[in-house]
Amino acid sequence: MTEYTCFDVEIKDHVAHLSMSRPESLNSMTRIFWKELPDIIKEIDRNAEARVIVLSGQGKHFSAGMDLATFVPSDKSKEKRDPARIREAFYHEILELQDTFTALEECRMPTIAAIQGACVGGAIDMAAACDMRYCSSNAFFKIAEVDIGIAADVGTLQRLPSLIPLAAVRELAYTGRKFDSLEAKDLGLVNAVFESEEELMIEVNKIAKTIASKSPLVTRVIKKQINYSRDHSVRDSLEFHATWNASLMSGNDMQEAMTSYMNKTNGDYDDLEELKSFWEKDQGLV
Repeated sequence: MTEYTCFDVEIKDHVAHLSMSRPESLNSMTRIFWKELPDIIKEIDRNAEARVIVLSGQGKHFSAGMDLATFVPSDKSKEKRDPARIREAFYHEILELQDTFTALEECRMPTIAAIQGACVGGAIDMAAACDMRYCSSNAFFKIAEVDIGIAADVGTLQRLPSLIPLAAVRELAYTGRKFDSLEAKDLGLVNAVFESEEELMIEVNKIAKTIASKSPLVTRVIKKQINYSRDHSVRDSLEFHATWNASLMSGNDMQEAMTSYMNKTNGDYDDLEELKSFWEKDQGLV
């Protein structure tokens, strides 16, 4: 795959390993980070080589969140500009940043965040957009935006209420206090806590390989249904699921799954179809 400024990417045995690669800067989120992450996720989604994505950070810390220094306005023009128009443009910039993490939520593959050390500010926004979160015992978390005079605006306040108790979301967002791995586990933010970073990655890779051994079509449907159910009524979600199952249930995958289950072996499933745009097909590129 392409070389990136903020990430190392490897796909092996149907597992995409996506690691933030700026440990000297605590894997902080510079401007290029916000372009690279959705580009990588969408490319993995399109080519369908992977069946699960593991997101991690190199070094002592998962991520210190947004690199505020890179977001200082650089426009030194003396030209008078309408504040209302500036704010309207800023609105679209926020939507673009939100879409960076929404890419994790909307891609066809399950996503896993493996967290060590600091998971602060924008890193919580990012982790909350993943399907599952695991951490090492030295991990700590902080919704830090309140300390710099803003409300977290790229997913934390929207996704955490479906992950942890609402009263806890309020307290942590209002106070900006740091909380450790054990509290994160008690709240339900992380699935499990492992003693060391090495154990964290070993166990997360085991989970990823288990997911990758299942039908990618089924895990795709499961992810779609869970996300839909979070935002809709039970009746609407049941209707939605019935439609999807009626449309996408694969007899081949069901037979393979039952055979492999009875024989205690891994099934042999086809990958999802690679996604090609209408334009690429029109130009004879596929």
